[in-house]
Amino acid sequence: GKVITDAIRRELDREGQIFFVHNKVRSIKKIAGDLSRLFPQARIGIAHGRMAEEQLEDIMIDFLEKKYDILVCTTIIEIGLDIPNVNTIIIDDAHKFGLSQLYQLRGRVGRSDRRAYAYFLYPSYRSISDTAKKRLQAIKEFSELGSGFKLAMRDLEIRGAGNLLGREQHGSVSDVGFNLYCRLLEEAIKELREEKERKEEEKEITPVIDIKIDAYISGGYIPDLKQRVKIYKKLAEIKDLEDLDRVKEELRDRYGIYPRELRNLLEIIYLKIFLRKLG
Repeated sequence: GKVITDAIRRELDREGQIFFVHNKVRSIKKIAGDLSRLFPQARIGIAHGRMAEEQLEDIMIDFLEKKYDILVCTTIIEIGLDIPNVNTIIIDDAHKFGLSQLYQLRGRVGRSDRRAYAYFLYPSYRSISDTAKKRLQAIKEFSELGSGFKLAMRDLEIRGAGNLLGREQHGSVSDVGFNLYCRLLEEAIKELREEKERKEEEKEITPVIDIKIDAYISGGYIPDLKQRVKIYKKLAEIKDLEDLDRVKEELRDRYGIYPRELRNLLEIIYLKIFLRKLG
């Protein structure tokens, strides 16, 4: 749209650089090609997790050295080098990201005294989930410096306080500090005690599925042990079909079509979600 082309043109005019986050490896070249046609003078690089490590490192160093104006990339740039000359970030399909991820990505710009811009792209507002709407509203509201704590509190509100100490805790505690979360928890408990009427807390049902099939992440699919552990952690934190779809898409884009044993594991997780809904 015009807003995005104007944003890119403005950044290029002030000789700045741009992150364009597109988290689908299979269509990332098409996006880069579209941008190249719109801005033929711009030097465009591509970076994603399925590149060889040396190639990815070369691309990032070239971008740091201003050999590219636009870097079309996946969330691989979520944690990385600070590049002061990058002050515009555009995040495609922002409704598919978690709040902490959006916060981390937005933090990749604004590392200098220049005014920074972050754009979050999503389809029709009516077509995205209520949770995604709340996340986008939160990231819009808390845009000032030092808003990490407020965002973590909103994240807690969106996901429910019951997730704080359970498997679904995600990364919010590490984002804002455990002591602050403890203080928040104390205040929440105090408020609950003062309420005249309390609803009986619903007990979460954790289905146990015992099927004699291979269901795991193989070393052939993800050779790096640390990465496998990270993926297992993500799978353990899945609470609904939206989360499951997001992880499945990430796996496909980064590692390719999953083997039978991983497909079995994903089917078991789907079954658990379905059974949990049935109660």
